Amino acid sequence: MDATATPPFLDVEQSLGGRRWRLRAGNERLGLAISQRLGVPEIVGRVMAGRGVGLEQAEQYLSPQLRHLLPDPSTFKDMDTAARRIVAAIREGEKIAVFGDYDVDGATSSGLLRRFFNAIGIDVEIYIPDRLKEGYGPNAAAMETLKQRGADLVITVDCGIVSFDALAHAKAIGLDVIVVDHHQAETRLPEAIAVVNPKRHDESQQYTYLAAVGVTFLLVVALNRALREAGWFNAERPEPDPRLWLDLVALGTVCDVVPLIGLNRAFVAQGLKVMARRGNAGLAALADVAGLDEAPGTYHVGFLLGPRVNAGGRVGRPEYGPDLLSLDNPEQCRLLATELDRYNQERKEIEAAVQEEAAALVEGSSLRDDRVIVVAGEGWHPGVIGIVASRLKDLYQRPAVVIALDGDTGKGSGRSVPGVDMGAAVGAARHKEIIVAGGGHLMAAGLTVGRANIDALRVFLNERLAKDVSDAARTASLGLDGALSVEGATAELIELMDQAGPFGAGNPEPRFALPNVRLVQAGIVGENHVRCVLTGSGGRGRLTAISFRSLETPLGQALLGHNGASFHIAGHLRRNSWRGNVTAQLLIEDACRLA
Repeated sequence: MDATATPPFLDVEQSLGGRRWRLRAGNERLGLAISQRLGVPEIVGRVMAGRGVGLEQAEQYLSPQLRHLLPDPSTFKDMDTAARRIVAAIREGEKIAVFGDYDVDGATSSGLLRRFFNAIGIDVEIYIPDRLKEGYGPNAAAMETLKQRGADLVITVDCGIVSFDALAHAKAIGLDVIVVDHHQAETRLPEAIAVVNPKRHDESQQYTYLAAVGVTFLLVVALNRALREAGWFNAERPEPDPRLWLDLVALGTVCDVVPLIGLNRAFVAQGLKVMARRGNAGLAALADVAGLDEAPGTYHVGFLLGPRVNAGGRVGRPEYGPDLLSLDNPEQCRLLATELDRYNQERKEIEAAVQEEAAALVEGSSLRDDRVIVVAGEGWHPGVIGIVASRLKDLYQRPAVVIALDGDTGKGSGRSVPGVDMGAAVGAARHKEIIVAGGGHLMAAGLTVGRANIDALRVFLNERLAKDVSDAARTASLGLDGALSVEGATAELIELMDQAGPFGAGNPEPRFALPNVRLVQAGIVGENHVRCVLTGSGGRGRLTAISFRSLETPLGQALLGHNGASFHIAGHLRRNSWRGNVTAQLLIEDACRLA
């Protein structure tokens, strides 16, 4: 049903963020039934019902287990072929290399494979391309390098599905390749021994939501079974337990922002438990440098650990991520984690500079009126353009593409809004030869474009996506799970809500509205965050709140200039730990100033 057909929640037709507030379409009777059947608080039942969970699925949803949700890996096309080829390589003593992407999904996939091979007594080389010099995915020169280093078999993870020329070259020089990927496949497949990808056109399409690290975990399960059947394991060479590496699967799954549904929920729920035990020396060291001193949740994984793993690939040390995740020496891990933390700080500074220049280009031109914002600049670091595109998307509430120019070409990254398929549009631009290369997902894409074609790309994307962007803006809404008083926003409530987690893409974290509140104080913290203290009507209760990266937005300006006005404020509740005292804090996402 059209969301605009029902009255807006709290009568908020257009918020400061330009959105219509709506109550999530939950069935109150179903929520109560879930609560009674599972013995959970009614509010937890309501949250589950609001996410489409039925009574029969409720128990499994509340406690997702791999034994219930993990499919037989053999049901995936080419999985058994891949396993047989790798087992043959192991038995014949062939050299195996892993070619991974430089983001968190690629790093965790590469680290997972190295941990598996190390556990069975096999050394493997990991090759992560340099983002600046080589770009994304396999390339002919890298295949030549691996061949010269003695590789007989290459396993690509989180890349390779459209690397037709590079993998054809690998075949020509006698290098066998297995592709393990999750990006959108074309009708034709690359030349490889096996192509394992749930998005192959001849697949069931049941597991298209998996991150690459999830597909890699299934390969590990298949390999473990194949080696067991081949008699590889014995008293001196015991069979490993892949569940020990679910922390890596959780990290890659959360950071790749794939839907936390089905099998992914089990991966993350169980992986967070493994992560909390700090058995991975690299992740433990990373948690220490990030100041994480509590049991990790999806927020910590996505916003504290993930960016640091990513940082090496963004500033020219792409091998640091998978190395950190697959080493066991605490001192080595501490040094790597410290370096990644430093690189992450450098990344933030570079990102801020590029964002400032990109926003100035938009504000100083007609680009401000485009349905899709496309900006290009000299000297912009390709490692941060995706983050900057995301920032521009948030700032202008429309898709954005940011292009780093270098000579006659530019590397671009795009981010979209719900309802606008960025990946398909970039794919269409590639087929029309407007860009040299490109592809991606519904919400994100990467591309390479000639300098002379940037205007043509801007025109093409605006023409192709104009209607979708307008429709998305017209129906832009913010889903809410209900209203809370300031006094009701407690750490105890957060504990109750956690029972319906883990939360993330596809299983949104509960979001509540606090109606008719006032700001006791508001000020700027950091470079562009706004921190507030809220109180309820009549001055009842106090709740700290923060609105991240909002200083220059209508939301941030309204909060700072509140002048005693009342607001409806919407956001997520988070724990705030200080010296052993745990309180609730509101992460403000949106607000409506009351007359």
